[in-house]
Amino acid sequence: MSSPRPPFPEPSRSARPSRSAGSSRLTGTSRRLLAVGAAATLTALLGACGGEGLEEKDSQDKLVVGSAGFTESEIVANLYAGVLDDAGYSTTVKKAKNRELYAPELEKGRIDVVPEYAATLAEFLNAKKNGPKAEPVASSDPDKTVAALKKLAQPRGLKVLPHGKAVDQNAFAVSKDYAAKHDLKTLSDLGSSKQRVTVAAGDECETRPFCQPGLEKTYGIDVAGIDPKGVGTSQSKQAVKDGTDQLVLTTTTDATLDQFGLVLLKDDKHLQNADNVLPVVNAKSAGGKKIEKALERLTQVLTTKDLTALNRKVDRDREKPEDVARDYLKQKKLG
Repeated sequence: MSSPRPPFPEPSRSARPSRSAGSSRLTGTSRRLLAVGAAATLTALLGACGGEGLEEKDSQDKLVVGSAGFTESEIVANLYAGVLDDAGYSTTVKKAKNRELYAPELEKGRIDVVPEYAATLAEFLNAKKNGPKAEPVASSDPDKTVAALKKLAQPRGLKVLPHGKAVDQNAFAVSKDYAAKHDLKTLSDLGSSKQRVTVAAGDECETRPFCQPGLEKTYGIDVAGIDPKGVGTSQSKQAVKDGTDQLVLTTTTDATLDQFGLVLLKDDKHLQNADNVLPVVNAKSAGGKKIEKALERLTQVLTTKDLTALNRKVDRDREKPEDVARDYLKQKKLG
């Protein structure tokens, strides 16, 4: 991905983004002239923050789908818009830079629906409620993680819709040659191989529980150190391709691994949290069954493999997110 979802508590995918652990339009019933001034002020504020302007919705048949500022979020937002259009709604996709900008707008009903990541949003809301050092509520179990997310979202006026098979979480890759040489398919295999590895990642990997400490404790991997070239960057992947480093921190939907001759190692002991993709809606403006059913049609079909292929079309082939989304929905007979 050209702009991967941040992988650990999002610096402001806060995951993924964590993908290190984020758009806008307005909802609500008709508002008249008294609301125009407030809407204009909000538009200016968001524009200054990097988001796009907001406009008043004049009926509940018009929905705003929010998107964060990275490829995958834009694609999924356009997928949501497509299935909602097919269900009879009129949608607009609005992009904001990050969760810190779009989350308040979702709570206020100025955005109706956003694509989210279960574990990342759960910990984002957990920190909002209980502070940055709160005991984690997310885990590798998607059902338990989503249950925890629902408890945190409901008091904020948000409704969490069912999750599906599509997941975008932290992942580790090695070169295909290195994997073949040491017979590696899983992270457990790497630990058992007793190979000493340098990890190309963000410098925070040294202390994050799902990076170096987790690799060492959960898998017994001998980590020699961290090469701070970033999470899933071209520089990080090139370093592993060249053999300067042996392991790279990226994400499960990284669309450019093949270009660098890299392969993911399976997280067979479930070190990473369950960052299943799922819709989150404003309960008042978009919490009805019709919207839920429309979005669920997509959720039941979309897979991690699909996300990777869609990301590749945008990041490698330079297609537009809205075109990629439209073609996918047509192919799957969803819109």
